[in-house]
Amino acid sequence: MVKHDAGPETDRRTYIAALGTGLAAGLAGCAGGNGGGEGGTTNGSGGGGSGEWNETLEVLHGWSGGDGEAAVSALIEAFNEEYPDMETNFQAVGASANVNLNATILRRMVNNNPMSSFANWPGNNLERYRGHLMDLEKDVWEAEGYKDVMQDRAVELCTFNDKMPTVPLGSHRMNNLFYNIKVFEDAGVDPKSLDSMDALLSALKTIQEETDVTPMGQAMKAPWTVLQLWAQVLMSQSGVDAYTKFIEGNGDKQKIVEALKTVKDIQQNYITSDASSVSFTDVGGKMINGEVACMHQGNWLAGQFRSNDSFNYQEHWGWIPFPGTEGVYCYHLDSIVAPMNNPSKEETIAWEKFVGTKKAQIAFNNLKGSVPLRTDIDPSELSDFIAMTYKDLTSSEKYPPTIAHGLAVPPEQMGNCKTAMSEHMMGPYDVNAAADALLKAVSG
Repeated sequence: MVKHDAGPETDRRTYIAALGTGLAAGLAGCAGGNGGGEGGTTNGSGGGGSGEWNETLEVLHGWSGGDGEAAVSALIEAFNEEYPDMETNFQAVGASANVNLNATILRRMVNNNPMSSFANWPGNNLERYRGHLMDLEKDVWEAEGYKDVMQDRAVELCTFNDKMPTVPLGSHRMNNLFYNIKVFEDAGVDPKSLDSMDALLSALKTIQEETDVTPMGQAMKAPWTVLQLWAQVLMSQSGVDAYTKFIEGNGDKQKIVEALKTVKDIQQNYITSDASSVSFTDVGGKMINGEVACMHQGNWLAGQFRSNDSFNYQEHWGWIPFPGTEGVYCYHLDSIVAPMNNPSKEETIAWEKFVGTKKAQIAFNNLKGSVPLRTDIDPSELSDFIAMTYKDLTSSEKYPPTIAHGLAVPPEQMGNCKTAMSEHMMGPYDVNAAADALLKAVSG
């Protein structure tokens, strides 16, 4: 969900602590109720509440700008075309890697005022809402046959606590390296040669020596970007198994330290001087302008590039798997979740059914830079980059779940991993302390 860091991070630790423990505990005994939403921007509304629809469909999401705004607007427009008589209220609660969104959702639940549905990551991330989610298995998954047309991995991640409370919308690949074609050519760097971390570091040095362009873009306004980069480096240097053992609580400290040292090297020597104050969309803009040569991000970055008509795939920008992770699809998933005690049950079921349709998944993902989860999409209906990634989604060798976005570990552990990065890997650097903190974060 991925308008990650549009706003300040001043309340990050407070939010993380609340999401992991305190507010979640307050969910016990929540009852249903109607009522308006709080905060955020309304992306769209439609219908007049006539016909078979008696309640307003209220949906909260985090796509308040950047890569997600155009995508969710297209999704809303498509839904309103299908259901013109349903009154809808889509609200964007963006900023800070869904921290603000999650806090708002939990606050609404604690106040006995649930919304119709909300955008969120499935898998371990749903632990914060345990016991308070609607089961969509019969009315949506079975009624629409979605278990037969959705990727098996998505079906598994959307199953939680013996229920299916969510429908997948799109998948983001995490192990990406995007590059500015002209800058690479000017520096004499062949992207096809970047098959390891050593090769990437050598290329960054060459770019630094041969051009006036900053070798790599990295946003450090929020710690999730550092955690995300470190995960790719760990897989590159030590393999997916080392990463898997880490998220399972059995990580090898030396391998973790080596990956942290590499992240430190990159962040100290090859990124822009304003990294601590910029978001990933800011850095994406720098790459479009030719101010940075390459950057790692989820493939939502392709959504940002797509919105610029003068910066086109394979003409101005290119892509390779993050060096050393060929054959890997580091897995991320966006979905639409329905709370129990739902204030608009019939409208919510209709909306959740729509989310799983070809029309919805193509409309949203083409603009978001993400990939439909249905296995029966015609690739010709997708943009070139998304069509290529769609093929990789179904044919990669390994699919490690993302740690920075809620799939790999529960919310409290994810928050503690981010804290380890913010305290030890965003200057001043202490890789041993960071390694100890990361291992402790996933040990419980």
